[in-house]
Amino acid sequence: MVVATMPKRQTSGDRPAPRAIAGNLLAWYDRHRRRLPWRAAPGEPADPYRVWLSEIMLQQTTVAAVGPYFERFVARWPRIEALAAAPLDDLLHGWQGLGYYARARNLHRCAKEVAAQGGRFPDTEEGLRTLPGIGGYTAAAIAAIAFGRKATVVDGNVERVVARLFAHEEPLPKAKPALYRLAARLTPDRRAGDFAQAMMDLGATLCRPRAPLCLACPLNGDCAARAAGIAAELPRRAPRRARPLKHGVVFWIERKDGAVLLRRRAEAGLLGGLMEFPSSDWRERPWSPAEAKRAAPMAAEWRAVPGAVRHGFTHFELELTILAGRTRRAAADAGRWCRPEEFGGQALPTLMKKVARHALAAVPALD
Repeated sequence: MVVATMPKRQTSGDRPAPRAIAGNLLAWYDRHRRRLPWRAAPGEPADPYRVWLSEIMLQQTTVAAVGPYFERFVARWPRIEALAAAPLDDLLHGWQGLGYYARARNLHRCAKEVAAQGGRFPDTEEGLRTLPGIGGYTAAAIAAIAFGRKATVVDGNVERVVARLFAHEEPLPKAKPALYRLAARLTPDRRAGDFAQAMMDLGATLCRPRAPLCLACPLNGDCAARAAGIAAELPRRAPRRARPLKHGVVFWIERKDGAVLLRRRAEAGLLGGLMEFPSSDWRERPWSPAEAKRAAPMAAEWRAVPGAVRHGFTHFELELTILAGRTRRAAADAGRWCRPEEFGGQALPTLMKKVARHALAAVPALD
């Protein structure tokens, strides 16, 4: 007598089946892939320069924000040799608004190294990681997308998709190594670049952070989190710590002709290599009026500008007060004198643009 057996029910430990997941996702991607300015058309080889440039720009920045910057960059510098030959100030000026300016400095350094090697990027993760500004994620993305290497590419979208597929409930960021290992199980031997982009597209369009569109998802039958009714809750995150508040002083120094003193920040550190109005160190303790005047770059009759400028960085908040002063004489090497109408041509970060708006509105009232 033949005894009928029930099919084995999948659990979160044995789902999803990697080959089926890759096949279903790639079939969906072939129909629904996003059109992005840096992405090669179906059947066309990817341009390593465009892949690299987009991946650097996309670090800590949204696709919507990056699009216009990318198109302006490739219009102005269509090849990596052109970018390598550009003055750093031009590149920093073009980067204004994208933030995380160390990326721009490393972009320039990397372009110079690749141009010196004949304009060809290394085609392996190991080789790519030797270049300035290219870490593990970026190396994997370029190797997979530009060169077709089997590489596991895990960004925030991919982490979310994988956490839900496997119902992995360990909170981020502690879960990152486990999510990478799970993503590696899914990465196919062929079309790894398309698979990486498909995972990103799925996370951006259907497997969204809030209100995921599970009914339209090509992987919904294999998703352990959906089966458990917890898809919208994943990935879990550890509670965020409050960001500390730091304080600094900016010195708005005007010359008799109305020009304002700018100087370049040191290459190392936050906002390195960009222009700023002379400033004190940033510290957790507020600056007293006497301390602020002692930190001034030159002697002047300093006046406190009402109000303050607030700005948020990834790990801390910053509050800047402004002291305004005029000088008849200044050392030739004090910095760069620039009239306010010329600020647009300077590599000023967003923080210093805020300072300029605040000072220009308040300083005339002090006269």
